[in-house]
Amino acid sequence: MPQLPPRETLSTHEVINQPVLKHDGDLWTSDPAVQTHAGAAGADPGTLASYGEQMGSAVMRAAGQEAQRHLPELRAFDDAGRRLDEVIYGSAYHTLLKVGIAAGFSAVAWEGAGGGHATHAAMVYLTTQVEPGICCPMTMTYAAIPALEASDDLFASWVPKLVSRAYDPAVRPLAQKSGATLSVAMTEKQGGSDLSLTSTRATRDGTSYRLRGHKYYCSAPMSDGFLTLAQTSGGLTAFLVPRWLEDRRNGIDILRLKDKLGNRANATVEIEFADALAHRLGAEGAGLATLASMAQYTRLDAALAAAGLMRAALVQATQWAGQRHVSDHILIDQPLMRRVLVDLTLDWEGSLALGLYAARFLDATGEADSAFARLAVALAKYLNTRACPSVVCEAMEVMGGAGYIEESGLPMLYREAPLPAIWDGSSNVLCLDVLRLLRDTPLSGDVLSAELGAAAGQVSAYDTALSEHIARFPRLAEDAQARWFTESLATLLTASVLIRYAPEEVAEGYALTRLGKPRGRTTGAIPSVDENAILSRLIAL
Repeated sequence: MPQLPPRETLSTHEVINQPVLKHDGDLWTSDPAVQTHAGAAGADPGTLASYGEQMGSAVMRAAGQEAQRHLPELRAFDDAGRRLDEVIYGSAYHTLLKVGIAAGFSAVAWEGAGGGHATHAAMVYLTTQVEPGICCPMTMTYAAIPALEASDDLFASWVPKLVSRAYDPAVRPLAQKSGATLSVAMTEKQGGSDLSLTSTRATRDGTSYRLRGHKYYCSAPMSDGFLTLAQTSGGLTAFLVPRWLEDRRNGIDILRLKDKLGNRANATVEIEFADALAHRLGAEGAGLATLASMAQYTRLDAALAAAGLMRAALVQATQWAGQRHVSDHILIDQPLMRRVLVDLTLDWEGSLALGLYAARFLDATGEADSAFARLAVALAKYLNTRACPSVVCEAMEVMGGAGYIEESGLPMLYREAPLPAIWDGSSNVLCLDVLRLLRDTPLSGDVLSAELGAAAGQVSAYDTALSEHIARFPRLAEDAQARWFTESLATLLTASVLIRYAPEEVAEGYALTRLGKPRGRTTGAIPSVDENAILSRLIAL
């Protein structure tokens, strides 16, 4: 039975001109852009249609809100002073994880069907619009699987549980569980992104090792295991640390929960390995190389998370603008407001297109495509995560004070917006990686040239910008120019993807406003474009 509406006639006034925002709805069928770009990337539309309908429902959205209200709690000790080192989550968090894992968020890319990585990437985009924090344990589980190939024994024992599509949060050893998740604990106080400064020590204990040291950031601490780095006599080495042992808790002490800006439904803790039992992954001294494969997968998810946050914010803002009256006109029909929303929509669709197109190359098997995948993912993470905070902020401003209130959902998105840029490779790190990839893997540059050339001759603003980029950077940029170089390449690649796969009006609008005529420094300071065609990708006009 439908819920009775709230009263609009109050004792002192009548509630008018307050838009009624829709907080449920199918995330797949309501989004023609994701259908376009997921299809171009080879994703499975059936899986995504089902998942988009489920995640967009009022039930799942309510669970997302509940997970953000009832935050994780640390229980370090029991009532007798014995160590527990557990983080307790509310039921909504478990509900969301169960749905995501059952749908294949962590598993679909590794099950052998075509387009698995693209399907996974689109699931990240859909999930983030409802509750971003739950993506963390599922993303790390997804990204860790290739790293486990460095050990036949660990791969055989762990991977079947990681891809089982069963969510089992019980505190018990791996052998007794129907499904498992993996987390990562690598950052230390003194090193940050420089993992070579890792101080945690590993000493042999039979065929295993004992780890002693600290880790400053460890997310999803109730995962069944952690991938980490420690120093051995042979150098920096990768390890898998099981959370629970066969007959006892492992020596993993949780010191405190991190009080974070965003991503609050997902716990992040500071831990110490107190002679924790660990299994070596790969050769001693090869730790960085062993875990390097994870980066492209976690970066992909950051790029798609940024696109999902942008869409969630813009849907709220455009709903508001489509119902709010100002001076007897609907706000979205006001020329300046419309121009602002068009500009934001181009940022969002460009981010979605580039992220999913990068995922397409992760599904490819050729050597050149694999090399290009690493480059495309880095470009997507850089451009998407740079755009995300400003898009969310502008969407909040569209709604004014209503967007600044927690119930609108915009404050949660605003707190979340900086995270994709920080997580697993800050912007400077990404830009330097782009230079390194182009220098060390010529195949990636060859594919990039082909991708950029494939869109030539169709949009004049694009052709001109491509020529200008080549003239400005006749050779690989110096480190100090890496941001300029990376932004230019990523924007050109986005325009190339849109020219080939998006509606003509969207592609031309993106190229004209990002590559063509001079524009202002603020949102909405753009030349005239086909506003109706662009906005129709986000809302039904």
